[in-house]
Amino acid sequence: MTALTQYDRLEAPGLWRPAAEAQRVNVIVSIGDATLTMSDSSDRALTHWSLAALHRLNPGEQPALYAPSDAENETELLEISDADMIAGIEKVRRVIERNRPHSGRLRLVLTLASIALVGLLAVTWLPGALKRHTLSVLPDVTRAAVGERLLERIQRVSGAPCDANRGRAALQRLGARVLPGAPARLVVVSAGVARSGHLPGGTILINRALIEDFEEPDVAAGFIVAEAERAREADPMAALLDHAGLMATARLLTTGALDDSVLDGYAEVLLTRPPAPLSDAALLARFEAVGLRTTPYAYALDPTGETTLHLIEADPVPLARAAPLLADADWVSLRGICEE
Repeated sequence: MTALTQYDRLEAPGLWRPAAEAQRVNVIVSIGDATLTMSDSSDRALTHWSLAALHRLNPGEQPALYAPSDAENETELLEISDADMIAGIEKVRRVIERNRPHSGRLRLVLTLASIALVGLLAVTWLPGALKRHTLSVLPDVTRAAVGERLLERIQRVSGAPCDANRGRAALQRLGARVLPGAPARLVVVSAGVARSGHLPGGTILINRALIEDFEEPDVAAGFIVAEAERAREADPMAALLDHAGLMATARLLTTGALDDSVLDGYAEVLLTRPPAPLSDAALLARFEAVGLRTTPYAYALDPTGETTLHLIEADPVPLARAAPLLADADWVSLRGICEE
């Protein structure tokens, strides 16, 4: 154990006390492989002390006093005056101490590792878990309230929504026609939104140009259906929470509200980011389900038809079988929705 070959045969005289009331005995002290041995003058071993448990009672003082352990009720005692023996014992004790497991150091390492793991989870797992939980328990009324507050902020750029009475009624009829069974709040704006967009709570925004610049309601209807598909594919509340961050998400979960600064920042994002792409297959299936032609929508996206050719060629509703989306009077009223 000692790994100190220069002390393998080191011996020195000492005084050994076997018990508290016992008389001290002259002994020969020798360092063994793992023990400190006390022998009498006949070289008969009287006792063996473990080097690993050896305890010095008076560090730095002479003569050195040792005990076989650091227990409070320990009564054995060894007194050594020989400097070489003391140096040898102390060197052995230092080697043993360096190789001894340090529980405090291990606890520190484990504590730091635990803190690092918690930090890693907080950065990687917690935000996603909190967002998923919030989305799963958030009631529709809260989503609608958040969407309404977002709309208020968008109106600082877009202006007040177009709201002529007859036009609003016609817009509701168009929404009921192309979004059956999934009521949405349709809002026509004059600026801010390039073509269309959607908000949490089921609000769909369309620019007035989609109504005023085309001769049929199929174009506006196509953009309404496309936004509804985007909202179906990706929860609009999830995108807001991604922007809001961990603390704002926790606040929404506990209080049902978001700070104005969060909504202001996200409103700016909504007005500047391009719409999420939709696959032709998803669009064709959605348009077919509501009996809506894709050709007008495709040419509105690309007047040349080059990038939307598949939507044109695979139009699920041929023009010969297409039914009018609105009565002529309703279409006239809808085109005037921004005139009052």
